[in-house]
Amino acid sequence: MAGPAYAGKLSIVIDDFGYRPAQENQVLQMPAAISVAVLPNAPHARDMATKAHQRGHEVLIHLPMAPLSKQPLEKDTLRPEMSADEIARIVREASEKVPFAVGLNNHMGSAMTSSLAGMQKVMQVLSHYNFYFLDSMTIGSSKSVQAAAGTSVKVIKRRVFLDDTQNEADIRRQFMRAVRLAQRDGSAIAIGHPHPTTVRVLQQMLPTLPADITLVRPSQLLNEPQRVNNAPLPPDSKPQAVKPRNPFRPGKVCPVKVAPVPATRALSIIAESLANGPLIKQVMAQIVGSPTTNEPATDRPAAAGH
Repeated sequence: MAGPAYAGKLSIVIDDFGYRPAQENQVLQMPAAISVAVLPNAPHARDMATKAHQRGHEVLIHLPMAPLSKQPLEKDTLRPEMSADEIARIVREASEKVPFAVGLNNHMGSAMTSSLAGMQKVMQVLSHYNFYFLDSMTIGSSKSVQAAAGTSVKVIKRRVFLDDTQNEADIRRQFMRAVRLAQRDGSAIAIGHPHPTTVRVLQQMLPTLPADITLVRPSQLLNEPQRVNNAPLPPDSKPQAVKPRNPFRPGKVCPVKVAPVPATRALSIIAESLANGPLIKQVMAQIVGSPTTNEPATDRPAAAGH
């Protein structure tokens, strides 16, 4: 059961590519199964997407979508009220700026992904590109799955954010949570960012992945059953050593009270035991008995002179 066919599948996607070439190049030195999501309007978008593809990494478009919070929106951020034509234009231009992309995931987007009408327009556009949609799940009420119904677009969902904080211990905990989810549910997708702390944690922890975990690209999970188990994980997923069961159960041992025995009594018992033993009896018989008769000694004639 420990073979690759039964391994938990873990997919890691690094978002926000295109702004930090130094850290992003470190990510591209990691295993090719680590995937990258490139912001189309980032200054290094085309360069990093091309490098990632050349090194075997899967490339996604990291497309800005409107959040519920009130904040300035980036250029070409998708909004629910946009027309289908406007959404088509933004996706088309993004695909030109991020070459080799095979999927798309949302940057922010709690307002957009929770709008069924808005996401239906997105899915209709994506169906013309043969893109899959990785829902970053910035809101629990996302309508991406419902919106994709009736289209050719396949939807997969993020399970873990690696770096909501820049604390290394927190990132390690989130990394291990993703591993444990993949072990329990069969697969899991984790999203991180090219922060120096995230890069450092990945460099340290990827070589120590458990033997029952396989790194995969997001596209390798498109046909996997999406098991979303919201039950809390057990506190410790490390396998515990199990002692083999002994089918034989010993009976109860009755306590034995031992009374002290005087030394003279002990010697007497030993002497008596030896005297009554068959070896002593045989020796005595040879000493006092006749070698030619079996007569008792008391019946023998007395010797002359007595």
